[in-house]
Amino acid sequence: MASLLQLTKAHKHYGDQVLLDGAEVTISDNVKVGFIGRNGAGKSTLLRILLGEEELDSGEVSRHPSLRLGYLRQHDPFLPGETSLEFLMRDSEQPDWKCGEVAGQFEIKGAYLDGPIAKLSGGWQTRLKLAALLLHDPNLLVLDEPTNFLDLRTQILLEHFLRNFRAACLIVSHDRTFLNATCTHTLNLSRGKLTSFPGKVDAFLVFQKENREREERSNAAILAKRKHLEDFIARNKARAATAGLAQSKAKALEKLEMVEITGDEPVPTIRAPRVEPRKGTALRCKDLAIGYPERQIASNVQLEIEHGSRAAVVGDNGQGKTTFLRTLVDSLKPLAGEIKWGHGCKIGVYAQHVYTSLNEKKTVIDHLREQAAFGKKEQEILEVAGSLLFRGSDVKKPVSVLSGGERARLCLAGLLLSDYNILILDEPGNHLDVDTVDALVDALLAYQGSVIFTSHDRHFTARVATCIIEVRDGGVNNYNGKYEDYVYRVNKEIEAGERELASTRVKLPDEVKYATKAVVRGPRRTEKEIRKELKTLEKNIALLDEQKRAANAQLMKSSDAKEALRLHNEVQALTEQLDPAEERWVELQAELEEIS
Repeated sequence: MASLLQLTKAHKHYGDQVLLDGAEVTISDNVKVGFIGRNGAGKSTLLRILLGEEELDSGEVSRHPSLRLGYLRQHDPFLPGETSLEFLMRDSEQPDWKCGEVAGQFEIKGAYLDGPIAKLSGGWQTRLKLAALLLHDPNLLVLDEPTNFLDLRTQILLEHFLRNFRAACLIVSHDRTFLNATCTHTLNLSRGKLTSFPGKVDAFLVFQKENREREERSNAAILAKRKHLEDFIARNKARAATAGLAQSKAKALEKLEMVEITGDEPVPTIRAPRVEPRKGTALRCKDLAIGYPERQIASNVQLEIEHGSRAAVVGDNGQGKTTFLRTLVDSLKPLAGEIKWGHGCKIGVYAQHVYTSLNEKKTVIDHLREQAAFGKKEQEILEVAGSLLFRGSDVKKPVSVLSGGERARLCLAGLLLSDYNILILDEPGNHLDVDTVDALVDALLAYQGSVIFTSHDRHFTARVATCIIEVRDGGVNNYNGKYEDYVYRVNKEIEAGERELASTRVKLPDEVKYATKAVVRGPRRTEKEIRKELKTLEKNIALLDEQKRAANAQLMKSSDAKEALRLHNEVQALTEQLDPAEERWVELQAELEEIS
């Protein structure tokens, strides 16, 4: 198994902050690694170092000569007015049939393929960027938070793709369900050290917890033994008869060393807002229509939510989940019908339109004091701030200098200090690490009020939700089943679509498998002429393919840098000859099928 990337004795500092302290890791061919760590631990910095966009203070990054790295960037590489197919062909320099075939793996077809990219949602644009990556034939994919803002259907499509992807992956994500479904190995960054674990993220978290508990028990035993020895020495060192024994015990005491526990900081604890539990109907929607003056999203909505419920609003991106939430909190006016909240409902909102409109002149601590319920003590305010990564001097930062993620966490902290008995949460886990998401789950489970939320994190939703509301095909309805049932149904729909696509490609190779645009040809040739060219072409392809495999095999075994570079160039040259030959073979097959 070849080593594609290797980090050795890596050190990196930003001022007083130590991000990498002698960190080491090896990423091998065909291994899928889930990369986790607390927010601010240095994961993004390490990615930039591996990508060659940032330098180490000291240490070394070794890259295999055959490394073809594909990186899912956050910025959009699209041109104005460009269609999906035009982008894929421009970005990959591959023919239209090949682009269409790969795009089909992500359900990008029809109007999604031939229409303008500007009309696609963020989730569909992410699918398009993934298809573009695949067309470059990378042997190491680097994905940084790929599930952020992706709906469930797109996440499952991405999982299917990654499970079938025959190359290495390094995936940064806080979504445990996604990592468990796609990655066989785990990499953790904590206090400047990298820990590689040959198992899934859940197994690693159990191992980490058990290891920490074992070290704590060991330290407790050592402390007890120390105390016992110190007491013995104190009682016996002054007596002549036992002075020698006391001296011996003192030497034994010196040898007792505590185990340094190298885990993360203490697991964050988030307290739920303390409210009086209520009974009856919290929300009633009657004959409700939602949307915008120029476009209706859903109509005839008849819905009730009981006090104490934790309702997950689910559905594909673009179906209207956020529109529905915004209508509930009067950020958008209903197009028709009515929304009635129960008596005494106090509603707190966590959504993008809220955390982008914070008072820029306030400091973090000023905002939290303002949001905190009457009687909250300063210590409790600071504890909540700390659990959401505002520690020490960070609480004195003005809102104007906070990033989008920091503003989101600040709004969430403010809600948790409030006395709202209804919480409306739009993607509350997007800017939180694994441990903080779990702490938020525990807080919401202990909360006596009602919660209406959207989340693309399946682990979070499965633990929190007590009922499911589905936004789909112009309606908003109670889904009569558990969240696991809903996920199962979406999975089955995707699998059925994949089977249909595969069978259609076999039945209609000319229209679907190969071409997305008409192929212009010269005068039609005879079957004999086509078969003669085809036979010569197949011999040439077989020879080139054999040479490429042999060069690749030598490249994987080579340890000499110059020889490896020569072999890498040879493989690239053979690939450049193979690609047009294979494209021509497809064209000839299509000609034969037309004749027959």
